[in-house]
Amino acid sequence: ETGFFGNDTYISEFLLLGISNEPELQPLIFGLFLTMYLITVFGNLLLILAVSSDSHLNTPMYFFLSNLSFVDICFISTTIPKMLWNIQMQSKVITYEGCISQIYFLLLFAGLDDFLLTVMAYDRFVAICHPLHYTDPELQSIISGLFLSMYLITVFGNLLIILAITSDAHLHTPMYFFLSNLSFVDIYICFTSTTIPKMLWNIWTQSKVISYKECITQIYFLILFAVLDILLLTVMAYDRFVAICQPLHYTVIMNPQLCGLLVLMSWIISVLNSLSQSLMVLRLSFCTNIEIPHFFCELNHMVQLACSDTFLNNIVMYFAAVLLCGGPFFGILCSYSKIVSSICRISSAQGKYKAFSTCASHLTIVSLFYCTMLGVYLSSAATHNAHSSATASVMYTVITPMLNPFIYSLRNKDMKRALKALFVKGNI
Repeated sequence: ETGFFGNDTYISEFLLLGISNEPELQPLIFGLFLTMYLITVFGNLLLILAVSSDSHLNTPMYFFLSNLSFVDICFISTTIPKMLWNIQMQSKVITYEGCISQIYFLLLFAGLDDFLLTVMAYDRFVAICHPLHYTDPELQSIISGLFLSMYLITVFGNLLIILAITSDAHLHTPMYFFLSNLSFVDIYICFTSTTIPKMLWNIWTQSKVISYKECITQIYFLILFAVLDILLLTVMAYDRFVAICQPLHYTVIMNPQLCGLLVLMSWIISVLNSLSQSLMVLRLSFCTNIEIPHFFCELNHMVQLACSDTFLNNIVMYFAAVLLCGGPFFGILCSYSKIVSSICRISSAQGKYKAFSTCASHLTIVSLFYCTMLGVYLSSAATHNAHSSATASVMYTVITPMLNPFIYSLRNKDMKRALKALFVKGNI
């Protein structure tokens, strides 16, 4: 097979020999590493929730610590699940693409881990050596540079996904059609183009002011793109369900008309919900000199700061949350329960791996998005603390959109081929 840069050849898979070849030790190794993995994931999730739920921890030190915990979860998830899967399936195979992807994410999260540890060291240096100037603009400059980098990666990464899909005829399928729409939404969702330019402007001008009209506009687009992201993830789960559970009827069921209709309905539902929520905010009256303990105008915080009666707003807000967040989440769970059931009926381990790999990227993004979002708002509801979700909101509003293009492309041969063709065509 032709290599990436020329006529050199490479094999399609490798063997991971693991820690030990002794069969009787495999259950012990499996249990040991599964336990360590679960402790690492849930321990770091608890730390993130603790930081987000306590206003006393809303400081730069704990902000960086919560991001470090998230990176640690990602770092360990790069290798351990694959190792556990190989032990469980009595297989030692990893594909060439899987190996390259593993190397990429190991280097990515290891480098990010080192960078965050360095930033945390600088934070402690300022706090101890310059305590009177701890909130100095220097720290704001670091935060500004960090989020500007994340913003640029998110925008250009997702733009590359869109360009690769539109320029390659082989990717004109339902799965990539939905993925290109998701990438478009991720450029504008939540903390990216809806909020980050305003935050960066405020840091650079040393101002914290946002006008009432800008705040309402920000709320409108935040809700619009957040709900649209959820609905598109649900549609993609249905697409994977049809592809795996009903492969012979896939092209008939997921025809272009249905795909277009599903995206159109997602937009209509999102626009109507966002419009109704924003109009409900307009009926509220606010006291002067309102301070929002967040880095953007978030609906729940705005309602809590109102001086007028908010009962109707809370009813509409929670009803929409149950219907447009809980409903799609239940649909995703149903789709994947049927997908897992179908995969388990496949006889060969290689066939199971191939089937699972087609939806692994989507499942990863769904898990990141829902786990962080639910963690933020459940902790906020439990503590009734206006500050509680500010730090942890970064997880699903910054990290998830930034990782989407990497997760969806690096484990996908067709996407990598399209990206290579795009770079060659554009002489990049």
